Amino acid sequence: MSQPRILVVDDEAVIREAVKRILEQEGYEVITATSGHTALEKVQIDDFTVVISDLKMPGMGGMEVLKSIKILQPDVPVIIITGYATVETAVDAIKNGAFDYLSKPFTPPQVKEMVSKAIEQRKLSGEGGSLGNTLNEHRGFHRFVGDSKAMQKVYGRILQVAPTDSTVLITGESGTGKELVARAIHENSSRKDMPFVAIDCTALAESLLESELFGHEKGSFTGASQTKVGLFKVANGGTLFLDEVSNISLSSQAKLLRVIQEREVTPIGGTKPQPIDIRLISATNKNLRELSNEGDFREDLYFRLNTIPIDMPPLRERSGDLPLLVGYFLRKFADEINKEIKGVSPAAMNLLEDYNFPGNVRELEHMIERAVVLASGDMIMPGDLGMHGDELVGAGDDDGYVPATTEELKEMKRKLREEAVKPIEKSFVLEALKRNDWNITRASEDVGMLRPNFQALMKKLQVSARDRKVD
Repeated sequence: MSQPRILVVDDEAVIREAVKRILEQEGYEVITATSGHTALEKVQIDDFTVVISDLKMPGMGGMEVLKSIKILQPDVPVIIITGYATVETAVDAIKNGAFDYLSKPFTPPQVKEMVSKAIEQRKLSGEGGSLGNTLNEHRGFHRFVGDSKAMQKVYGRILQVAPTDSTVLITGESGTGKELVARAIHENSSRKDMPFVAIDCTALAESLLESELFGHEKGSFTGASQTKVGLFKVANGGTLFLDEVSNISLSSQAKLLRVIQEREVTPIGGTKPQPIDIRLISATNKNLRELSNEGDFREDLYFRLNTIPIDMPPLRERSGDLPLLVGYFLRKFADEINKEIKGVSPAAMNLLEDYNFPGNVRELEHMIERAVVLASGDMIMPGDLGMHGDELVGAGDDDGYVPATTEELKEMKRKLREEAVKPIEKSFVLEALKRNDWNITRASEDVGMLRPNFQALMKKLQVSARDRKVD
């Protein structure tokens, strides 16, 4: 981090503002939060060099904030402020990962010295990234790439649900990475050393699907030449992932519901139920609530599967993640085929940013792989992407163009709405900056936006310091 960013958490305005003023005099950028919950929201979507938190606060106290930050951003030093400075308090805070503690009343030199030491420790340990225990250069979580607000919510939900045995339903469009979510939950759970078994429910006919899931006895049907162990038993002790669960027939849904309820499975042709111990995770790109209303999916099974919902955002809603994903796939495929690719040309990047990606991250991955293979130079050019005019978002800009599909119609309407509100958005941003003497942090707080989101809006609208001349 070029300029240290300090998060100060305290429900008392006097303490919060005093610490803020002390640190700003040292040239630090200081963000404040009035509660533990607000602080964690900020930590989930932004990076901080140091966090300073009061110990006693209503709702979520400083010790809870400390423990949560050690999960979300483990490299961030946390300083605890306490008015109850006892050896027991200090030991407890240090034991839970605190860098140190400040006892009230404290002096400005004490605050400055402690923060300086914390920053030095952060430098020695290396600048951290974003949410997750397995952080990497791509600023992601496990095998995910991206640090958008939408993905931070997904990472947070994974960390919440992983330690439990609750049933999870992952929803989202095709290509968004639903199986990655299932694997991340398994790998963060107490079942991580046991099997993770996945099955695509669209790939098999009804009879074969039941045989795969429940198993069968030798001779139970034509072709059953030997006994087969079902996936429920194969996954015993671990996690069973049912991908595209909406494609299971109603009769198979009834059998699946019974297995979930009874926690036991009876192989086809068998008579003796076998106990199972599995964590069940399902995924679908369809709306199961609507399907159940239409009678195409059992309502009771829907409620069983939907204990903990996780919705994967489409790529078009992951603001700021596209460059990270492009860079990641570029390095991945360039390394695989041992080809030197320095980057993506501005023109090619503009095409990618204007494209809607109906196939989401999976489509982007295939597109970058193709571009790396086809590139004749060390830069990805527009022609390498293999994108045709009818694939581009802007294809409907010509006068007289009529959308051919509902998806094209939706995209055209989206673009028209964006163009209509751009002038209002730009005035909104400029006025906020003027009111706050072009200080981005103060302007974002003034309008109630998070600083990264405000900066993203500035970038989208091409607002920069040169616009100060309009003052």
